[in-house]
Amino acid sequence: MLEVRNLHAGYGNVPVIEDVSLTARPGEILLVGGENGAGKSTLMRAIAGFNKPTAGEVLLDGRPLHGMAPEAIAQAGLRLVLDGHRVFPELSVYDNLRMGAAARKGDRAGFAAAVDEIYAVFPILKEKYRKYARDLSGGQQQMLALGQAFVAQPKVLLCDEPSMGLAQALLPQILAFLRKWAETGTAVVIVEQHLKVTAPYADRAMIIERGSVKFACAASELEARLSAPEAAPAAASA
Repeated sequence: MLEVRNLHAGYGNVPVIEDVSLTARPGEILLVGGENGAGKSTLMRAIAGFNKPTAGEVLLDGRPLHGMAPEAIAQAGLRLVLDGHRVFPELSVYDNLRMGAAARKGDRAGFAAAVDEIYAVFPILKEKYRKYARDLSGGQQQMLALGQAFVAQPKVLLCDEPSMGLAQALLPQILAFLRKWAETGTAVVIVEQHLKVTAPYADRAMIIERGSVKFACAASELEARLSAPEAAPAAASA
């Protein structure tokens, strides 16, 4: 579904990621980890079109995304949920979900069904559907941001640091939602620092160090690889 080949990107003349490759397949979760400043968020932003890659390719269903604006990439079926609870603060919960469904263009039945599913997973959003998003807690805003992406039904979801600003008790609930979502056929990429909590919900994992892929493995092997004295490099698509 998503293929990234030898991607280089950064900010201005400052390189951040170098020669990063990965694949994200329908129905699975790829976990991307690494220390602060390793380049994880820059990678997500480059894939989604917010940072223009300086080299390499990003393909969605075999279609190159190079040069496309972020909104065009979203319309093509790739959504990025950024950290920091990025919602529309002056809109209600329900209207935020409507904004997320802009790409559905007239699919009212599909939108209504998706909203019902979001409300079933996160009932607090149903309870507060008329409230302004600014009045929600950080965790509730993160749920709403995920709901915006869900109602759009993207082919690929990129989720950057879903635990940012959350009470840790909420993270398993959000990860379980992402796991269920992936099993419907969506390819999900999660950037997260809480690897031990997140790995059980993922299929594959890769670690980025200083802007490059350090190693990739099955998610079930991640803890052992991280504990090894020196992890051997591996292809990101392994």
